[in-house]
Amino acid sequence: MQALRPRRPDDLWEFIVEHPFHARVVARLQATGFYTIFELGRMQLDWSLITALVERWRPETHTFHLPTGEATIALEDVQVVYGLRVDGWVMALPQYIRSMMRAQFLDMMGHFTGYRPQGDAGGSRVALSAIRDHMVVLHPDITGETEDLQIKR
Repeated sequence: MQALRPRRPDDLWEFIVEHPFHARVVARLQATGFYTIFELGRMQLDWSLITALVERWRPETHTFHLPTGEATIALEDVQVVYGLRVDGWVMALPQYIRSMMRAQFLDMMGHFTGYRPQGDAGGSRVALSAIRDHMVVLHPDITGETEDLQIKR
C-alpha cells in the first residue's frame, strides 16, 4: 500500500490572507464558483481521522468499511462541503493529457494560466510554494485596467 503523503498548503494560504484578491479576480472566482474555497479558508485537518479512513478504504468497492456499514463520498458531498457546483458543464481530463511528458504539461499550463513553473517536481505535480512565488510577482500588477485575459488566468 502506498504511504499517505499529504501536501501542506500553509504558505499559500498565508499569502492569500495577507494579500487579498483584487475585486476583479474575486468577481471571476465567484462567476466560476471557486470563490467558496477561499471563503472557507485553510481547513484544519484531523490527521488521525484521515489515517483511520485510509485504513478502512476498500479500493475494490470504492467504499469505506465502517462499524456501521459501508460508506462512500459522493459528488454531492463535495458540493455540500465546498459549495462547488456539480451540475452544468463538465471539466474533463482528456486521455491524451494523461500521456503528456512533463514539458508538454507545463507548456499547456503556461498557455492557460500564464504561468509555467520551473524545476523538476516530476509528472504533473507543481509545488504550491512555486505558485505562491508566482502570485507574489503577479499580485501587485492587477489593477482595474488589467486585461480580461490576465484576470481569467
